[in-house]
Amino acid sequence: MKIILEKNQNIFFSSDSHFNHSNICRATSNWGGGRGTRDFHSLGEMNDAIVSGINSVVGADDYLVHMGDWSFGGFESIIEFRKRIACKNVILFLGNHDHHIRNNKEGVQGYFKQVSTYDILDIRRPEGKETGKYQFICCHFPIASWDGMNKNVPHLHGHVHLPPRLKIHEGQAMDVGVDGNNLEPYSLNEILKIMKGRPVKHLVLPKDHHTEE
Repeated sequence: MKIILEKNQNIFFSSDSHFNHSNICRATSNWGGGRGTRDFHSLGEMNDAIVSGINSVVGADDYLVHMGDWSFGGFESIIEFRKRIACKNVILFLGNHDHHIRNNKEGVQGYFKQVSTYDILDIRRPEGKETGKYQFICCHFPIASWDGMNKNVPHLHGHVHLPPRLKIHEGQAMDVGVDGNNLEPYSLNEILKIMKGRPVKHLVLPKDHHTEE
């Protein structure tokens, strides 16, 4: 998948918005003690905060690469939150909760610029008189070993919801989910800065919360 950015365009990365997912919002969760959830007083408050976090940094003409688990609540919810995101160029890598998008119910894939499950993202952007060239392996799920792992091709993923206190990044793999960045997407420059000089090593993940959905 190739993206050629124009002079005034930027590209951002995010994941696991989980719009309308009651079990990830503390006020509506039935998980024991609300553990593993986001600290909001209502589902609407959570939705609004994530929409605001995205729209505060991603412009209408920029690109937003979302690593999956867009929303709950059926195709109406998918469309509602896609319309609330100002960015016109949203690329979605399907997560384990994106059933309606995977099945293209009511043509919801048409609300996204592109929908995929796994791809090598090839980015070109103007940098002075030169063209910057960047590649990433993109997938919702973290991968233990990937194409280009030993050739400085980082792996961007979601799924694990690692909070900031766990420093979410291990080696050349990075969780770009909203839970690790104050509900805001990461810019390409932020990712390049984080990845600079990081060693190649495998992810060490915490206990998977998905067993209690």
